[in-house]
Parts: sequence; structure tokens; C-alpha cells
Amino acid sequence: MREQGELGEILVVQGQYTQDYLLYDTDWNWRLDSKDSGPSCAMADIGSHFCDMTEYVTGLRISELCAELNTFHAVRKRPTGWVESFAGKLRQGEQQYEEQVVDTEDYGAVLLRIGDRARGSFSAGQVFAGKKNGLTIEIYGTKASVIWNQERPEELWIGNRSSYNQILLKDPALLDPAARPFADLPAGHAEGYDDTFKNVFRRFYAAVEDPAVTPEYPQFEDGLRQLMIIQSELASSKQRAWVDVPALSTAAAPGA
Repeated sequence: MREQGELGEILVVQGQYTQDYLLYDTDWNWRLDSKDSGPSCAMADIGSHFCDMTEYVTGLRISELCAELNTFHAVRKRPTGWVESFAGKLRQGEQQYEEQVVDTEDYGAVLLRIGDRARGSFSAGQVFAGKKNGLTIEIYGTKASVIWNQERPEELWIGNRSSYNQILLKDPALLDPAARPFADLPAGHAEGYDDTFKNVFRRFYAAVEDPAVTPEYPQFEDGLRQLMIIQSELASSKQRAWVDVPALSTAAAPGA
């Protein structure tokens, strides 16, 4: 829809990526420890997915941002034994803990300048009670708007100024020809999270068979791009100021 101009010029992009598996101070995950995961938790873990989706769907690049990162549990009770991610509600019996100071964020909010004119904002974190994988993106254009929620993956909300709003349900028979190859099951048969990986590997193997094919899956530079955005978020929060997000062409070479 965006590529065909149905949304018009993109004015605003906003959304969130919210989870609750680190809500309690007794919740622990390796992503909290900067020695294991680096200096960022929430932004690196899930905020990066929102930024990647924003740039991919809009075709625009985040040029500047202003971030506030926060650690609600500055000290957590780290289990002395091994724990599995997202298994907090399934633990049985007594658990032994040791207190550990946390130096990464469990929540962040970011203002965005996107492309030449668009603006946006998003929040990400793992302290939102009831949210399991709440990735939501809202794109508002001069002609129409769309909202997609990862926890309701087969629905697309379309907003109109001068006609009724709509909620579309996935039906491959009705999808645009460019979108149809991403859906394999007929209407009424749920497709979602797992099917994302199926589509990625299908397109990766197609590129292996024919290197001339335009890649339709993430490249190494997409991962580098998100690292650069995370670095900008960390710098912005520390400086309490807007910072530029460098373009890939101006990024320092590895090891520089």
C-alpha cells in the first residue's frame, strides 16, 4: 500500500514494543547483564525491531532521535541457578537469589525525525503487565493510515478521513500481487510469528540459487543499521539531547 502511494506522504509513525517478562525484581534474563548483552537491554532486544520495521515499511530513514532510557529495577534478585527466558510463571519450588546491580534499561521512550518531514515516537520495554509480545506500528499518511498489531497478526486497520475506517482480515486471494507470496494459507487459517521465519529462509534460499535476485530478507547492513540506532539512543539518553543517526555510508569501519 505504501509503495503504491495509497497512504500518501508519510507524516507520522508511532508505536510500541511491550512485554512483561521483566516486570518483577525477581525476574532475570541474560539480556540485563551488560557483560553478556552489551550496554542496552530493552532497546537492543525489542526496540530495534520497531525501528527496523519503521524504516522497512515506510522506506524512510530515521535521521535524528531523542531518547530517555530508564531502569525501573536498578537492583534485581538474580537466581543462583540457570533460568529460561519467559519462564517466570512456570517456575516451581523455592528459588535462591543474589542481588545484582543492573546497568541496562528495562524501558525506553524515543522521539524520531524520519526522512525529510515525517516525525514519530515509540516506547519499548519489558515491564508492561499483561503484554506478551506487543509490537504495534501506526503509520499516518496524507491519504490514509494503517495500524498493525503483532498479537493480532491477521488484521490490518485502515483509517480514512472522508469514508469509513476498515479492519481487513488476511485473505491471500484478495492481497495485492506483491504481497500475496508472503501468505501461504487460505483465509481463516492463521498465519503469524513462525511464518516470518519461513518467508525469510524461502527468500534466502532463492537468492542462493540465483544471486541476481533482489534480496527480500535482512542483510548484514540491516543489523549494522540497528546497532547504529541503538548507539544513538544510548548517547541521546546520556546527553539528554537530540542526536543524529549517521547514515551507513558515514559509519566507521569495523575496528575503527
